[in-house]
Amino acid sequence: MVDQGSGVDIMYPDLFKGLKLGLKDLTSYDSPLISFEGKAITSKGQIRLPVQSGSETVDVDFIVVNAYSSYTAIVARPWLYALGAVSSTLHVKVKFPSGRLIEEILSNQSVAWQCISAAVLHQTESESSASAVADL
Repeated sequence: MVDQGSGVDIMYPDLFKGLKLGLKDLTSYDSPLISFEGKAITSKGQIRLPVQSGSETVDVDFIVVNAYSSYTAIVARPWLYALGAVSSTLHVKVKFPSGRLIEEILSNQSVAWQCISAAVLHQTESESSASAVADL
């Protein structure tokens, strides 16, 4: 996911584990983060990794969090700036210069809807669980 409003690039547990990374690979990151729900999230740390976008590769500092997300990562303004990219939510694409060409990354609408549906379902299940616990 591309979040033009965020100042940090986020990596979630599925991607962190899938890349076979461990806590030893992280450096400390002490700034507080606020989730989409407005809750404070403590990071596990920070890691710099190369991210290939089309024919370009840029180093990205990901903040690793242990929180649920239907996304594996969120790239934000730091990634956009490093790539020299322009993101359009209206057109659901990112364009960036590559040598003498302009490359673009297109979104997959069906995958985006699957992520949104999964997030809504997870939130509904979490609220139901919290309500059931409160009823005890």
